[in-house]
Amino acid sequence: MANIANLPEKMLAVAITKPGGPRVLKAEKRDLPEPGEGEILIRVHAAGVNRPDVLQRKGA
Repeated sequence: MANIANLPEKMLAVAITKPGGPRVLKAEKRDLPEPGEGEILIRVHAAGVNRPDVLQRKGA
């Protein structure tokens, strides 16, 4: 179990800058969110994109 002191200050997020295909998605550093009451913070090691995600980005 990770201690909160071991977490980084920044995380990598994919920002949706405008409607469109994959080229409008931009990786950027953001402050790590602070969980509120009754919430937890989960460290994500990998994420995937599936066909419905791609179709939604194309406006379908």
